[in-house]
Amino acid sequence: MTTIVGIQLADRAVIYADNQVSSGNRKYNHKAMAKITKRGDWFIAGAGEVAPLDIAHHIWNPPSPNAKDIKNLYHFVIAKVMPSLRECMKDNGYDFNAATEDEYRFRLLIATQGEIFEIDDDLSVCLRNDGLYGIGSGHEFALGALHAGATPIEALEISAKLDLFTGKPFIKRESKKPIST
Repeated sequence: MTTIVGIQLADRAVIYADNQVSSGNRKYNHKAMAKITKRGDWFIAGAGEVAPLDIAHHIWNPPSPNAKDIKNLYHFVIAKVMPSLRECMKDNGYDFNAATEDEYRFRLLIATQGEIFEIDDDLSVCLRNDGLYGIGSGHEFALGALHAGATPIEALEISAKLDLFTGKPFIKRESKKPIST
C-alpha cells in the first residue's frame, strides 16, 4: 500500500506521501503514478486499491467551492464533493458493494482551501482535532513518529524502514487557506 500523512496547520494543510506503488507482490515507482495529484482546487492523496484511486486521481473533477461553501467546507465536502466522487466512480465501473477481505478498499486525504478531509471507502468524511491524519499500510508508524516529535519526512523514513509497502521518493503538497480581506 503506502504511507500518507496530512498535517492541518492554522494557515494551511500539508500532505506528504511515499511514492512506491505495490500490486500483488510487485513494486512500481514512476513519476506518472504520483500518490498526490492536483485536480482543480483539490489535492488528492490515496491508499488502497488502484482502480478507485486511479478514478479519483485522473478522472474525477471535484467541484470547486464558492465563497459560501468556503464558510463551511465540511458540509460542502459531504453535500457536494462526495456525491460527485460517488457518481464518477460508479460511472467508471467501481462497485462499492463488491466483497472484499481487506479491512478497507481505499482511503483518501483530500485538501482544498487549506483544509484536510479524510475519506473512507464508503465516502464518509472525517476530521481530527489534533490535525494529524494518516492513511495506508505504514500510517501507524508515521503517526506514532509524528506524535513522538519527528518531522513529517522523518516519519515517512521510519515508515519506509518498517513497512514493506512504503518507499522513496517522498513528495509534499500544500494547500493554503485563502487570505481574508
